[in-house]
Amino acid sequence: MLAYKRVLLKLSGEAMSGDVGHGIDPDVVGAICDQIKIALDMGVEMSIVVGGGNFWRGARNGHKMERTTADYMGMLATAMNGLALQDALEARGIFTRLQTAIEMRQIAEPYIKRKASKHLSKGRVVIFACGTGNPFFSTDTAAALRAAETDSEVILFAKTIDGIYSADPKVDPNAVKYDEISYMEILNQDLKLMDATATSLCKDNKIPLQVFAISDPSNIVKILQGEKVGTIVK
Repeated sequence: MLAYKRVLLKLSGEAMSGDVGHGIDPDVVGAICDQIKIALDMGVEMSIVVGGGNFWRGARNGHKMERTTADYMGMLATAMNGLALQDALEARGIFTRLQTAIEMRQIAEPYIKRKASKHLSKGRVVIFACGTGNPFFSTDTAAALRAAETDSEVILFAKTIDGIYSADPKVDPNAVKYDEISYMEILNQDLKLMDATATSLCKDNKIPLQVFAISDPSNIVKILQGEKVGTIVK
C-alpha cells in the first residue's frame, strides 16, 4: 500500500554529481532514475524540482557579480540538470516533461500549472527547472511552491545527510538526529534545513517534508512504501 500517491522530489545539484562534487555523474543520476521508475510502476505520480549547485551557486560563485545576474545563471544551471534527468528517465522508457519558469521553448515547455497537473495525472514525470523564475528565491522555495500548486501530498527532500540534526553532524559529534520535527521548531531553532521562505510556504500549506539521504536512492521507494526513513517534518 502506498503511503503517498502524488509526490514532489527535491533534488539538489550536488546530488547529480555524486562524489565528484561538480558536473553530472551518469551512474548516480541513473541510480536515482531507476528508483523513480520503480515508484512509477507502483502507481506514484511524481514531479521533480532540481537545483543547479553542481554547476553554479549564485551567492557563492557570483560574489563579485550583481545578484540578479548570478541568480539567473543559477537558473540556467538547473535547466541543464533538468535536461540530464529527462534524458536518463526517457532512456528507461519513462514519459517525461521538462518545464521551465523561464521560457526556452526549443528545449522545454513553459511552466503552466494546469498542464503540469495533467501530465502528472497521465503518469508522466514533470521536471521543474529554473526555480521560481525570479532572483532572490531558492530552488527550495520553488519546491514548496510547485508542491502546493500541484497538490502534492509530500516533498521528498533529498540531502547528503540522513535526516535533520540539532547541529551539523559533520562538525558536532554530539548532534542529535530528529525522527520527527515541526516546521515551527525548525524556524525557532534556526536549523537551516532550507530557507525561511520555503519553510513558511510548507508550513502554511500543510505540506509534510520527508528528509532523507540520497546516497541510497532506494530510500525514495522505502518512503513511498511507508517505511520510517530520515526525518519527517510536519
